Amino acid sequence: MKFNKIYSAVAATVMAFAMTGCDEERDFIVIDGNLPIKTSTFYIVGDATPNGWSIDSPTEFTPSEADPLVFMWEGMLNKGEMKACLTTGSWDAAFIRPVINGEEIGKEPITDKEFAMHAGDPDDKWRVTEAGQYKLTFNLRNWTFSSVFTGELQKPDVTPIEAENLYIVGDATPNGWNIDAPTACVKKSAYVYVYEGELKPGEMKACAITGSWDVEFVRPQNADCRIDRNGVEVEDFVYTTGPDNKWKVADHGEYRLTFDLEHWTVKAEFLKEIVVGNDPIETETLFMIGDATPGGWSMDNASEFTVDPDNKYIFTWEGELVEGSMKACTERDGTFSCPFLRPATDGCAISADGVAEPGFVYTTSPDDKWQVTAAGRYRITFNLSERTIEAVKVG
Repeated sequence: MKFNKIYSAVAATVMAFAMTGCDEERDFIVIDGNLPIKTSTFYIVGDATPNGWSIDSPTEFTPSEADPLVFMWEGMLNKGEMKACLTTGSWDAAFIRPVINGEEIGKEPITDKEFAMHAGDPDDKWRVTEAGQYKLTFNLRNWTFSSVFTGELQKPDVTPIEAENLYIVGDATPNGWNIDAPTACVKKSAYVYVYEGELKPGEMKACAITGSWDVEFVRPQNADCRIDRNGVEVEDFVYTTGPDNKWKVADHGEYRLTFDLEHWTVKAEFLKEIVVGNDPIETETLFMIGDATPGGWSMDNASEFTVDPDNKYIFTWEGELVEGSMKACTERDGTFSCPFLRPATDGCAISADGVAEPGFVYTTSPDDKWQVTAAGRYRITFNLSERTIEAVKVG
């Protein structure tokens, strides 16, 4: 009898636990969406930001008083790229990025737009299209950001630059990136220096002394300020150690550059075109990488082209592309130091209408890329003899 009572008590206890378990399972709540990002620090980094690409000292935000997970910043942004991080000192950490690479930040206000967060590739970044004063807000609780353009770019105070010499340096210049022997300008007066000669497509900046990268440079106010046959995009320059803004020469030719170190301006005159014959690119393989391609930025997963059996200079690939950027190379170089097939103008569009400009260049820099603006199935054809690209949307 006593045994039966004990057995009944145990059975009742087991049943109670089972019923409680059912109730708990029934009340279990599934959280849908991203959890809040818990952090006490927040930064932006990039050539669009005040501190450039310095991961050791990126531009810091301030948490709002109303919510410590809402971070705010007001200041000047240049034209260029940027992304956000929670810590300093490492490129291997997770970064806060746009949902689609190249999302624009400009004069149009942005309100509560979603962002993404991940480490590694694809290295998506925002693109600031208008230099000026901005107010940026990142809500780490809701994974959204907002942007307000608050004013035009302010010209810095100008003090005449005292210099005995002035040099230009960069892959656009005759002596390249050789800081020990950069290309010298000719002194015309106390503050006016002139360079007259060849400039190639590429980047450049100017300096008053040689032998060191840790000095102030004459630079454009905005990253990638364009110099072409029409002159220079913005004549005003700055004299600073960073961010590392550079002029971007678009048209190959003979130029006259006039630097005025008293008023901090530069003028560019296109004197004549220089025509250089391009030899056919000899290769047995061709690959395509980029966040627009199936393999992303991974060299191991680069999309391989097929060579035409009747013409060794024609390579074709067909497949799905998404919105994003891309470039091509002749080898799977994991160091990314090899020359790439690139558009002559950065951001050259590939869409249902084809490719905006059929010509391409074969160079290590600047890091120009094609921009796929409409997702779909494409047939991409490179002619390595004529140095042309064709893009046909086939589906």
